[in-house]
Amino acid sequence: MKLALVGIGKIALDQHVPALEASPDWDLAATVSRHGSVEGVPTFADIDTMLAAHPEIGTVSLCLPPVPRFAAAQAVLRAGRNLMLEKPPGATLAEVHILRDLAAAQGVSLYATWHSRMAHGVAGAKAWLAGRTIREGRITWREDVRKWHPGQDWIFEAGGMGVFDPGINALSILTEILPMPVHLRAAELDFPENRQAPIAARLSLSHGIAADFDFRQQGPQTWDMEFLTDAGRLALRLGGNVLEIDDTDAGGQASIMGEYPALYARMAELVRRGSSDVDLSPMVLTADAFTLGSRNTVDAFEF
Repeated sequence: MKLALVGIGKIALDQHVPALEASPDWDLAATVSRHGSVEGVPTFADIDTMLAAHPEIGTVSLCLPPVPRFAAAQAVLRAGRNLMLEKPPGATLAEVHILRDLAAAQGVSLYATWHSRMAHGVAGAKAWLAGRTIREGRITWREDVRKWHPGQDWIFEAGGMGVFDPGINALSILTEILPMPVHLRAAELDFPENRQAPIAARLSLSHGIAADFDFRQQGPQTWDMEFLTDAGRLALRLGGNVLEIDDTDAGGQASIMGEYPALYARMAELVRRGSSDVDLSPMVLTADAFTLGSRNTVDAFEF
């Protein structure tokens, strides 16, 4: 199936392009970007021109930042093409509700992706937790924004989400594996004095679960979550890719490179079935943190 990739930045080149090159389902037939390109693939400066020039491209994958994504997403769906959205699926929940309804009206597939749900240990963790009671949990999600988003000032602008850009990955795993719903009870957000989005956050969630997000960690990156249950202790490490039960290796793989191939396989399945997958539960928790969270002002941040 022919696919166009929109927004040729770091995440597209690091993850989307290699996944598409290895996919048995997809042919990368065009890209749209103001600055980036993929060798050997036709490039367009705007999405409307690409859609008009390539009616045979049935699916578009959007890797744009959240704020400018909505207009492009609407254009894709109105043109009758299937749409895959990089996380988070929009700048606001209302935008994604509109896109979901538009996709249904157009009879096309919409996939709001959460790449961390495709991590190697997530399915095993979900199966093990089924029917068990969570007594307490701890999420530690700390990474270096300079490594993963070098010079990308948009991530600290309004709508850029700041530390919730990686933090929502943890929340996407949490809402996937828990055997019961989870909700936010309290939050504390640290905003640099020169930025509009938080650089760190601490969340208190139901079922005794606490989360610590920080965008300033240097050296080794930390993407861990641990749960004490009525049947033992479970941990997911390396962003959900390594599973431990009672401190013993229980499966997974120490690599983050399997997530995007799995996303594109899932998108192919949705298109063939003519169905959509739009789960907003990680984004609901993030929105609730901005609504309920207290705000601290911390030192200015510069790339």
